[in-house]
Amino acid sequence: MSITTGNNAPLAQSPETTTGLSARMIRFKHIVLSLILSVVFFLVFCFIALHAYIAWVLSNPTVAPLYSNPKLAKEMEYENALFHSIDGKQSLNGWYIPAGESTRTIILSHGYGANREETWIPMYDLAHYAHNLNFNVLMFDYGFASQTSKEVATGGKEEKRQLLGAIQLAKQKGAKQIVVWGFSMGAGTALQAGLDTKDVDAMILDSTFLLEPDTLYHNIKNQIDLPRHPSLEILELLFPVLNGTSLDQIPYTEVKSHDYPFPTLFIHGTNDDKAPYPIAEKIASNQTHPDSDSWIVEGSRHELIFREHPREYLRRVSTFLGKLESPDNPSAQ
Repeated sequence: MSITTGNNAPLAQSPETTTGLSARMIRFKHIVLSLILSVVFFLVFCFIALHAYIAWVLSNPTVAPLYSNPKLAKEMEYENALFHSIDGKQSLNGWYIPAGESTRTIILSHGYGANREETWIPMYDLAHYAHNLNFNVLMFDYGFASQTSKEVATGGKEEKRQLLGAIQLAKQKGAKQIVVWGFSMGAGTALQAGLDTKDVDAMILDSTFLLEPDTLYHNIKNQIDLPRHPSLEILELLFPVLNGTSLDQIPYTEVKSHDYPFPTLFIHGTNDDKAPYPIAEKIASNQTHPDSDSWIVEGSRHELIFREHPREYLRRVSTFLGKLESPDNPSAQ
């Protein structure tokens, strides 16, 4: 029998020491787990906060103030127009440019992030052109462009009601023929309004932007490389909170499949980085009115087609408007 003594003898750990080590290990694991969860929750919070910021920016575009008027810009006499959205909830401002005793009116429907002047088109040039064709012209600001009672942008939900209010004003001014000339989101808004009114006789739609999941994600990805999912789902949850609108309230599916009873001219560029041109092509392909037409311009960019091809642009618009029957003499072309 051997007996180990001295420094070579194994040290026996007491139960108290073992329990203390286990407790410290458990506390360490809890601390590590808490740190990991904190980092995860922080990253999730930042991810959601980023989407909240994107939704807020999209709902509250920065719009420049008005810098001129039809008289200063193009020597056109005009009247200040104050009217309400069709539901009476919003007060809107604009300019009505009369053309003598004409009963034909063109309503200019500006795009997102702009006001009635929309300088990059340029809107005054097109208003002057329409006026020279003996059309009354109505230029107005959507609620999100107002400098006095700014509203949020809703992708067409509220803007549709505002455009219908502008159409009602044109009728009150004596219009028997109404043409809506829309740009970008103003064109998409026009298509939404066209589902709910019989008072439109024609539309000219330049760089049509229709708010739907594909175009929303397309525009976000142009600015920041976020995953499609769950980004779209998060934005879908945030939009109703920030601007009272969900994508489900935008009738994009109906617009993309609808055959409108009036002639429509679609103008779009293949290098449009905000509104992919196949959407405009798809809507145009559904139209059966014999005077509907489309002009897909190779290499042109969003809302810059008039600047890039002014003569051809006006030639096509003139041809399109020339096919409309005179409201005072329906048999005359």
